Amino acid sequence: MKFVIIHKKYIILVLLILVIFSIFICNGYIYFISSNSFALSTDEFEKTIFQDKISNLFNQKEKIAYLTFDDGPTLKSTPKILDILSEENVKATFFVIGKHVKEYPELVKRAYDEGHYIANHSYTHNNDKLYTNADSFINEILSTDIEISKAIGIENYHSYIFRFPNGYMASSYKSRKKEYVKLLPSIGYTYIDWNTLNKDSEKKYSNVELLNNLKDSSKNKGTLVILMHDTSDVNDTHLVLKDSIKYLKEQGYVFKNFYDLKIAK
Repeated sequence: MKFVIIHKKYIILVLLILVIFSIFICNGYIYFISSNSFALSTDEFEKTIFQDKISNLFNQKEKIAYLTFDDGPTLKSTPKILDILSEENVKATFFVIGKHVKEYPELVKRAYDEGHYIANHSYTHNNDKLYTNADSFINEILSTDIEISKAIGIENYHSYIFRFPNGYMASSYKSRKKEYVKLLPSIGYTYIDWNTLNKDSEKKYSNVELLNNLKDSSKNKGTLVILMHDTSDVNDTHLVLKDSIKYLKEQGYVFKNFYDLKIAK
């Protein structure tokens, strides 16, 4: 009888050890699963926060200026603008057209290497093609990403920011824009227009007029998203860029680009 009693004690002890070990293993597994789930959700969370920041820029009171250049790159204008930005130590954002990226990848590479944000402005800038159907709209954006990836040597580059040709606010193709803007989150994108411009693509202006257009459209505003173009199709914005930067600095503006939103807490 004595032997049997001792044997039962050992059995109970072993069972207790097994139960404790099982609890430890289960808790470890649950922690592992929850930790990985949190990592995935954190990535999505940060992307959402970034997109929210983009969407709310116009409501900010801080005197921050985001210089943006559309429709490039071009040989005539982009290198001159990059030279000036380098001299002034200003980082900008370039909304590039995919077909031009394919033509001049070295300019996109230079802009990226110098710390400028490369954003998406469609592949053709042709509204008829862009709005043919939903597949065409998505393809124009993703094809541009592919060309940017090739140009800068970064696999699967994704800018997260799209600017509609002529802007979302423009009246042309308004119903299609309202329909297709809903597709942007499905490919990890948001869009942004602008709240300040020098009207360099509208008609021929003198350099003084271009600067005055900028002054007028930035008046009494906090954060500025400034539309300019690096094409020289209508006006040579690079000729007034230094004076524009000087004026904004005198008004107390600090220049940033969209990288600052991605890393800001």
